[in-house]
Amino acid sequence: MNGSGSARPGSARSKEDTGRRRHSKHGSRSGSPSIGPSPCRSLGDIQPDEPRDAGHLAAQELVLRLARQHGRRADFELATRPSDPARSIDVALRDDAARALIVVEIWNRLDDLGAAARATTRKASEAEGPAVLAARDGPPYRVAICWLLVDTAANRRLVARYPEVLETRFPGTSLGWVRCLTEGLPPPNEPGLAWIDPRSGRIVPLRRRGQGPVRGPTSGADAAS
Repeated sequence: MNGSGSARPGSARSKEDTGRRRHSKHGSRSGSPSIGPSPCRSLGDIQPDEPRDAGHLAAQELVLRLARQHGRRADFELATRPSDPARSIDVALRDDAARALIVVEIWNRLDDLGAAARATTRKASEAEGPAVLAARDGPPYRVAICWLLVDTAANRRLVARYPEVLETRFPGTSLGWVRCLTEGLPPPNEPGLAWIDPRSGRIVPLRRRGQGPVRGPTSGADAAS
């Protein structure tokens, strides 16, 4: 989530806005503009520039691919407030067997942790509407929340610096969330955190402070397999 949101002033902008800013921007590799193809290269060798949010898209692609493998219906950038398309969930998964709507938010970099948490709370509240619609004539689907942090040095520093904040906001079992996303198991009852590495195609548990190494097949398994 992500990139895995609502507009916020200053540094507390929405994840959608700040996400667009924090993704790598691709420009001329030489540092100077070039016009037309190089005479030494054929047109077939020219590759289009990557999207500005390519890193975020790669993480979303991984979550969507896993959802398809487990027969879950998935939505990409699901708008929780149709009148404001900027307010959207990175990936929303519908688990009919568990009667749950899973809100997955992907973060390449967290510039404002408090604002991000508030935005997710709002999205979860607004997702109650789709959860009721998904239930049809049965009991409403519950809304389950998972943050996936892209495995970067900046995010690791944040996790190390604010463990109590994150553990309070996301008390759910990280291993349980990894198994939910990679193995198709029901989502944990409480919000949780996990790491995502789009380059290797892996989702792995986030080790809590004071815990030993996370063990089990999902801790090092290729989530794309």
